[in-house]
Amino acid sequence: MMGLLIFAVVVALILLRQNVVVVLGTAVFMANYFWGDINNDPMFIVESVFTASSKEVLLSIPLYLLAGSIMARGSIAVRLIELMRALTAPIPGGLALATILSCAVFAAISGSSTVTLLAVGSIMYPALLQEGYSKSYALGALCAAGTLGIIIPPSIPLILYGVMTQTSIADLFIAGIGPAIVLTSLMMVYSLVVNRDRPRGKFNVHDIVYTFRRSLFSLLTPGIILGGIYSGYFTPTESAAVAVLTALIVEMFIHRDMTFGDLYEVTGETAKLLGSLFPLLAFATSFNIFMTYQQIPAQLVELLTGTVESKLAFILTTNLVLLLVGFIVDIGSAILILSPLLQPLATSAEYGMDAVHFGIMMIVNLEIGYLTPPLGLNLIVAMGAFREDFWTICKAVIPFIIIMLIGLAIVIAFPALSLFLL
Repeated sequence: MMGLLIFAVVVALILLRQNVVVVLGTAVFMANYFWGDINNDPMFIVESVFTASSKEVLLSIPLYLLAGSIMARGSIAVRLIELMRALTAPIPGGLALATILSCAVFAAISGSSTVTLLAVGSIMYPALLQEGYSKSYALGALCAAGTLGIIIPPSIPLILYGVMTQTSIADLFIAGIGPAIVLTSLMMVYSLVVNRDRPRGKFNVHDIVYTFRRSLFSLLTPGIILGGIYSGYFTPTESAAVAVLTALIVEMFIHRDMTFGDLYEVTGETAKLLGSLFPLLAFATSFNIFMTYQQIPAQLVELLTGTVESKLAFILTTNLVLLLVGFIVDIGSAILILSPLLQPLATSAEYGMDAVHFGIMMIVNLEIGYLTPPLGLNLIVAMGAFREDFWTICKAVIPFIIIMLIGLAIVIAFPALSLFLL
């Protein structure tokens, strides 16, 4: 009975268009009040929220966001795009390939889908239209390639999954490399096919050397960040701090394309974004503590294994649920709420999935939610950034959604793509 009451209150809050933080906070309070220890000690929920907020690894989230914003405000993105354009110029549809590659490379620095879309899209969208590429392709490619930021390490959604499921974030970063290459390659193949009649550019060694020299420090940045993590020299949190320091040195003292005034604005924008993210993260982790204390994941395992007998049926059911969730819930909320429930099921003896592979599968699946209405974040960002109608953008991303579904199927079918480097 109490469970139905909580469900009804949550649905009512959603229908009233309340903030996700309000919805989740209410659910956490009611669950603890009716079934937890809050009746005996009201400080229980406060302590659980404090515990959720005090994890050191959470420091990596604001630092990666700040590093990505610094690079987007400076010239790192511009210099990387110039290099990609020079390298792909001799290929038919070379600018289309440069668009996908630029998004992939910048995603390896910023860790954020929206930052990647804005940084690369502000330059490449007018360039694509100017060179005669269709508006539909330009919009679809930028929105879809922008999503690579959540699977190419360092990735903020991967950090969230690691925090919520106690999975090694370094392992998740390494496991994201194979699927990221698959998704990037599929998008590049599609771009080559649909733009195969575009005129070729000239192979110009001078341009390649010049742009490589200009982008040298831009290329070193992801090398320092990722190399430090994979070599074990940095933890994910330490690498985020190194990313900020490297970005500041490159943009302010080497490229000299950023001022202290720009840094002040970027820091303020990042702080505003974190103001909405961290309360949600704290309540979600508090709810995770409550569910573990009440043995809810174990009960779900017992319930589901009685109805879904095979591993294949579990995988299909889970992915269908995640795809549907991606239509109506943002990826951060979906990870925070669903990963503590689904991961114990996936790794149970009955289904036997690897925790890291399941995490990559979940993130790739929810990645598609960035492109699906009504709450697809990249669709909304693109609408404002490119001044295009929402439904025009929705139609433009349909081919890329199909491509990403194919990529998801490959990631699911071949776990070794995620695990071969571990």
